[in-house]
Amino acid sequence: MIPHRRGNIPGVTTYRIAVMGGTGPQGKGLGYRFARHGHDVVIGSRAAEKAEVVAAEVTERLAGLEGAGTVTGAANADACAEADVVLLAVPWDGHDELVASLPLAGKTVISCVNPLAFDKRGAHGQVIDGGEGSAAEHAAQLAPDATVVGAFHNVSAVGLWGDEEYLDEDVLCVGDSDDGKAVAIELARAVTGRDGISAGKLRLARVLEPMTAVLISINRKYKVHSGIRISGL
Repeated sequence: MIPHRRGNIPGVTTYRIAVMGGTGPQGKGLGYRFARHGHDVVIGSRAAEKAEVVAAEVTERLAGLEGAGTVTGAANADACAEADVVLLAVPWDGHDELVASLPLAGKTVISCVNPLAFDKRGAHGQVIDGGEGSAAEHAAQLAPDATVVGAFHNVSAVGLWGDEEYLDEDVLCVGDSDDGKAVAIELARAVTGRDGISAGKLRLARVLEPMTAVLISINRKYKVHSGIRISGL
């Protein structure tokens, strides 16, 4: 992965980021935040036309913002082809089939996929591989030549598309590669204005993914868009 540098932001590394699931609320919101802070973003979708519509919406939102990156749309595989970083923001249903079809070798892949289910008692995390797996770990197995990390699981899609310059929360980053985590930690600045937090190995995605169900329950109870903050650092 060779990041590039945007000339009008001295000393800041910027990336070309492909957002799989970029037409959904989470992917669109993260794509907007990344582009707002100078990264070039390609919205991915099964249908290129749908991706282009969302890319135009994000571009309109960025109009007049100095230093913003470009936002374009493409079919999933085409979006990945020239990317430095690939963000997986897709539903769990169909996840494995999609990931296996993408050209991910040599790229940093960030998974924010949350395998959730809903019933009369509310949201809850699905049990993956008998409790010994996660969406992020599945991605790592399916793309062994990529560097897979987990991050941005618990960030509200509503907040991402909101007007605040930064969200008042922390981004927890997990992975088995320090270099891969460093990319996610750096990209967190586009969302929170500060580095993400190195939160352990990739297997801890088994905790972060279902944690989103807890936040959904809090949000419904208190009519808010809650996030996670880590104290003591």
